[in-house]
Parts: sequence; C-alpha cells; structure tokens
Amino acid sequence: MNENKVSIAIINYFTYDMVDDCIHSIKKFTQGVDYEIVVVDNETTASKLDVLVKKYPEVKFIPSANNIGFSAANNLAVKECTGKYLLILNNDTLFLENTLLSVKSQFDSLNEECIIGCKLLNSDMSLQESALELDTIMNCFGEAFFLYKIFKRSALLSKYHLHYKKITELTRTGYVKGAFMFMLKKTYERFGGFDERFHFYAEELDLCNALNKENRRVLYYPATSIIHLGGATTDLMPWFKFRNQQIAQIMFYQKNYPPITKASLILIYEMGVLTRVCVYSALGLILFRKSFFIKAFYFLRRLFVYPKNLFIND
Repeated sequence: MNENKVSIAIINYFTYDMVDDCIHSIKKFTQGVDYEIVVVDNETTASKLDVLVKKYPEVKFIPSANNIGFSAANNLAVKECTGKYLLILNNDTLFLENTLLSVKSQFDSLNEECIIGCKLLNSDMSLQESALELDTIMNCFGEAFFLYKIFKRSALLSKYHLHYKKITELTRTGYVKGAFMFMLKKTYERFGGFDERFHFYAEELDLCNALNKENRRVLYYPATSIIHLGGATTDLMPWFKFRNQQIAQIMFYQKNYPPITKASLILIYEMGVLTRVCVYSALGLILFRKSFFIKAFYFLRRLFVYPKNLFIND
C-alpha cells in the first residue's frame, strides 16, 4: 500500500461522456497529490469503454458485464485500489480547483478516523445540499409534511438545516452525500465497504451511520467545492429512481433502527409519500401541469413498493 496515495473510485453506468469530463477535471486541477483512478463500468459497452481506455491509459478500468449495483461496484473498485486514502466519487462530478489536495491536507491535520465531504455545487454554481442529518422521528415528520420547507434552519424538523446556515468551517454532520466521500481505505474496509444489499441509494447513509455509532465523526468541509450534476443516470429512468429511493430508505430503517422507532419512521415516511400524491395531484389540477401529475403517479406507485427485510439475521 502506498502511504501517500489517494485512490479515487468512480462507478459508471452508460454515461461515458460524463466519466470523460470527470477524469479530465481531476487531471486538470489536481497537483501535489499522488493519486490513482479506478473506474468500474457497469453493464459495459465495449466500444465506448475502449475510447476511454485509450484516452486514459493510466486509469484502471474494470468492465462488468452486468449492472451489479452502486455498492457492489464500489466494493469491486476498492479491491483494486492501492492507496492509503480513498475517495468515493460520483461520475457526474467536475473538479473546479485542487480539491483533492485541500481535503487530504485537512484530513491529515485532524489525525483521526473520519469521513469528509466537500461542498457540492449545482451546474449553475448554486449551493447543493451537501451535509445532512441522520433520520429521526421529528425530522422525518418534518420532511413528510413539508415542514422542513417552512422551518428551514430547524435542526429538529429539517435534516437539511445546515444547508441554510451558510456554514464556512469544518462541521460535524450526520452524513455527507456519496458524490464525494474521503476517508482512509481501511475505514471503508473495516465496515466491509458499502452494504451490497443496498443496490442503489442509501449506501453512503448506511456507512456514515456506522461510523457515527462508533462516535467517530462525519465532517462537512466547505472550504473547497466541486460541481455535482446529480441524477445523470436516474433522470433518464424516473421509475428506477423513485422505486429505488423507496426501497433504499425503508431498507435503511430496517437495518439501523430498533423495532418501535423503525415502525414509526416507516409509517411517517409512507404518510409523506401519500401526502405527495395528494399535493402533486392538486398542483396538477390547479396549474394544469402534466409534470405534477407524473410526479403524483410515481409517488402513488411507490406506495405499493415494500422491500423484504434482509437484515433479520444481522
């Protein structure tokens, strides 16, 4: 293992142009850091992957004949990583500055086992929700009934409250988005990597929760930022997105909360889904917008999706 190297794990699923742009931005802005890039290509299209292989011979590309899911693909990538440090990075991200050096320097100065996420920006350079709190009965209630939109800065009712507080310094949070997660490779491996039962979504939430349970810190570092386009793959498959968000959220509750809390969170969550069916249907009628009816339809379908509990024997 190289004691100074950062291994960057990236997962691709049919978005080869975005992977190209992501790698290009890393190479353009990263200086003063020894790093490697490992890309797992889910459900490989050989002709398109070959173009990237030829363009970036220094990058390790791992083809996968099937879509093995985000968690399993990251675990596969990490097995090929040789660095002491690990950066889980979405393929729809773009570096704007020497973020890798900035985050690594901050990480080293802490001298502790933690996970760090940087500031995420939308494509128009507006601030994206980058640091969130873990689910509680109250902030789940706040989200279910849109109270978090009213009490935006409330730590009680909104898991997104840090987003509205203009945080400028290193801050502890519940979890950071999986678009950018910096840690020691041994931290990732100690928890067995991402739980592969989470096929898509909530895997970063689950890992950060495990670290929090050890009273170790998950940190938001707003001193440096990257662009996260978000939804690069899932926007093309809306039902895939809605369905897997439903499955992942309920699975997270099933795995990580005691019975009464778990049942309460799932009930409140489902009430929130039903509320959205009603709200978006009403908005569609009032504003005559097809997009609201489509949203209402997808939320309605979500009510009939409930995953089997895979964690009973944990």
